Amino acid sequence: MSEHFRIAIVGAGMAGASLAAELSDTDSVLLLEAEERPGYHATGRSAAFWTESYGGPLIQPLTTASGRFLRDGGFLRNRGALTLARADQEVGLEDFVHRFATAGVQIEWTDRHRAAEMVPGLDKQWAFGAFEPDCSDIDVAALHAHYLKLGKEQGVALHCRSQLVAAERTERGWTIETAAGEQFTCEILVNAAGAWADKVADLCGLPRIGVEPYRRTMVQLAVNPAPADELPLTFDLDGSFYFKPEHGSLWLSPHDETTSEPCDAAPEEMDVAVAIDRLEQAVNWTVDRVEHRWAGLRSFAPDRLPVYGFDPEDKAFFWFAGQGGFGIQTAPAAARLGSQLLRNSGRDAMTMGLTPDLYSPARFR
Repeated sequence: MSEHFRIAIVGAGMAGASLAAELSDTDSVLLLEAEERPGYHATGRSAAFWTESYGGPLIQPLTTASGRFLRDGGFLRNRGALTLARADQEVGLEDFVHRFATAGVQIEWTDRHRAAEMVPGLDKQWAFGAFEPDCSDIDVAALHAHYLKLGKEQGVALHCRSQLVAAERTERGWTIETAAGEQFTCEILVNAAGAWADKVADLCGLPRIGVEPYRRTMVQLAVNPAPADELPLTFDLDGSFYFKPEHGSLWLSPHDETTSEPCDAAPEEMDVAVAIDRLEQAVNWTVDRVEHRWAGLRSFAPDRLPVYGFDPEDKAFFWFAGQGGFGIQTAPAAARLGSQLLRNSGRDAMTMGLTPDLYSPARFR
């Protein structure tokens, strides 16, 4: 006889683990993970920062709403973020600062002198900057472990090496089967499968939303001079790179987005070379060696906003996908909102300022 759960969640990365923890105080929850351990893909490869401007104005409310939980829980360490602009980008930077300052984000215009003090060796092309003092590093492993531990204490049944391979709609919900040969029944199936979200919809006989995976490259470098611990997370306004210090090394990304099939992503040599070239144009540091390189998949819906809510064609299928590159920094508020939507309950202090309709899958039907 199949074991029955009220809710089955496909995917035990940050999205699935956080939602499972939020739901399991009152509901029986099954958490299915295709890999040998949770968080193997996007969660385990995050650049690990919380920045309110990252992702744009419609993501910022989710990030801001998550901030207090992350800070009170000890998951944040202050870093600061600096966005650089050239002289011909002055108007664009002014708009950037105004847009987020109006939303209540602490962000301030910075001249070249101050920017060069924060990032020694800054190339002369950078004329201005915007500084966000509240930007922080996130302890991603600790946050993910917190949600998994809380879920376990509240009875979440975590099954790893359990890729979803079949799902049949029934009068009471779903009968599902995994690659391990397990069978379960549930009332509601939650799609938190990240890059595999549309494939899960296929298995369930529902239309795809168009959640597209993109490869993002990260490189760990030994540079001279070695980056100071207080170096801010540094972007350029065009979105062509970002870097930050990490234990005496430099983490660097060319901010690439290359379409990909859902897979165990690996970095391409060309993307690594592009990243280093962009760094050498931004600062006068010397790259001594590449210490490590990796890649992960960021998954976006067509409008680049996350997808949270019941599928309009089946109220037993719930989307919790398309978190892009901001799924970690928005996880607390997203999981809280997701649990409230699943339960059809009211908002609380964390989610009161959010607009669920922005993220509803109904916008694609």
